[in-house]
Amino acid sequence: PLLCFRSALVTPLIFSLLLQAAFTQPSPITQPNFVLLLADDLGIGDIGCYGNDTIRTPNIDRLAKEGVKLTQHIAAAPLCTPSRAAFLTGRYPLRSGMDAINDYRVIFWNAGSGGLPPNETTFAKILQHQGYSTGLIGKWHQGVNCESRNDHCHHPLKHGFDYFYGMPFTLISDCQPTETPEMDRAFRRKLWLSTQMIGLITFTAVLGRLTGLISVHWKTLTCLAGFSFLFFISWFSSYGFVRYWNCIMMRNHGITEQPMVTDRTTSLILRESISFIERNKHKPFLLFLSFLHSHTPLLTTEKFLGRSRHGLYGDNVEEMDWMVGQVLDIIDKEGLKDTTLVYFASDHGGWLERQEGKRQLGGWNGIYKGGKAMGGWEGGIRVPGIFRWPGMLPAGTVIDEPTSLMDIFPTVVHLAGGAVPQDRVIDGRDLLPLLRGAVAHSEHEFLFHYCGVHLHAVRWHQKDTGALWKAHYVTPIFSPPGAGACYDRGFCPCFGEGVTHHEPPLLFELSQDPSEAKPLSADTEPLFDTVIRRIGRAIEEHRRTLTPVPEQLSVSNVVWKPWLQPCCGTFPFCWCDKEGDN
Repeated sequence: PLLCFRSALVTPLIFSLLLQAAFTQPSPITQPNFVLLLADDLGIGDIGCYGNDTIRTPNIDRLAKEGVKLTQHIAAAPLCTPSRAAFLTGRYPLRSGMDAINDYRVIFWNAGSGGLPPNETTFAKILQHQGYSTGLIGKWHQGVNCESRNDHCHHPLKHGFDYFYGMPFTLISDCQPTETPEMDRAFRRKLWLSTQMIGLITFTAVLGRLTGLISVHWKTLTCLAGFSFLFFISWFSSYGFVRYWNCIMMRNHGITEQPMVTDRTTSLILRESISFIERNKHKPFLLFLSFLHSHTPLLTTEKFLGRSRHGLYGDNVEEMDWMVGQVLDIIDKEGLKDTTLVYFASDHGGWLERQEGKRQLGGWNGIYKGGKAMGGWEGGIRVPGIFRWPGMLPAGTVIDEPTSLMDIFPTVVHLAGGAVPQDRVIDGRDLLPLLRGAVAHSEHEFLFHYCGVHLHAVRWHQKDTGALWKAHYVTPIFSPPGAGACYDRGFCPCFGEGVTHHEPPLLFELSQDPSEAKPLSADTEPLFDTVIRRIGRAIEEHRRTLTPVPEQLSVSNVVWKPWLQPCCGTFPFCWCDKEGDN
């Protein structure tokens, strides 16, 4: 009887525990693999699962179908260098000095001395300490050297990556000999014009002296000719060889191509990505595949040319989608699908002003106003954000909560079993509870939208009411008026005559007006003054957390320094092709 009594107690207990387990979410796998896919200059409107019906992106769409799609995923900056610095460190870029006070808002040269400071901690560095194999394939754009050609103080291998293959710089049209030069185009025109004027003055003076029309000493003419020559050399030594100085490929610390052979770049990046997964499939790994797509000059293999309905840009996006599919296939083939968290995003919005004649070479940002380089408008900072982890994240989920590219840092660190640094401000938030449905709201109450070091806008997620307020303190002046971009400049500026300061600020309620078309006022919105005051207090609190740091994008740090130039050979004779048959 006693045995029967115990059995009667134990049996329901076991049954209830089994039933509870069946309805409990599975525990995260210890140390999953991470494959982080980051597109370059891709607009949120360029992908099928975000509303595009003319560019085919079946593999990215499959990620969204099998995982979680974020509709309010925000870049911390509207340009490559600062946005990627924030992505890697989980911190607003001005905290690390990676945002600019001037018009040089990105790293301009491999031979500049600015870059991601050695004292910054990336998620790769923490995962490396957790026993992960860490690899970066593709674009870096966070600097190379500090004081000498081979100190590699900003190099990926100094920031937690065991393996690097790709461009230390960024893809630009100068890398393609058949394309119109892109880098600092307007400044180069001024330099060339100045050179011609100085040369013309020198030639006229010499001709006048020979014909006796003017009286000038030959010594003066020699000095003038020497000045003309030195002025020309001073800028042509850098801008005249952009393809050799900036368009290089590296494997770890060694240069493999100088200049890069663009016809095979895509296939090499894909080959390296697949090889990294295959080499590290038996241990935890982090692969950061930083695409060169879809940045100009839109390197696209012949197989994809003419396939899309959006010209060369569409062809390029469709090729990138195919590359995503190849990476997903190798994950499946190696049996890693259920143990790998895959993430896809873009570093910022599409480049509206990037055109050549009637050809549109930049992306589309859907219903959102603005684009690349615009720190406040949604089109510059709202990007695709997709997570897939079968069995751990609910498939087919759409989340319309404010999230940030900075959130990748604490999310990845937490899942890898690491600890977020406690000696600095981390602005990102762990996304796992939101992605798994354990919480309904994002931890972000406020997000601050910078253009360089200039605060342009702030968003406030008022969780008790569900309202999503956005206040613009500074906006760029579009040209021509109403065009939605700065077509006469190529980029919208952050400060100066090209912007408008708003007092009171422009206020939008994004859940009702995502296109930011109808600014509210005290007359049309009863809560206007209350909202503006609350956001103002948040700005004051945020600014108290900022501390002065060296400016990595100052003019002195971004200029070309010959002694810092990575060189395959003996400088200035820098050339090699270690990927070729010879």
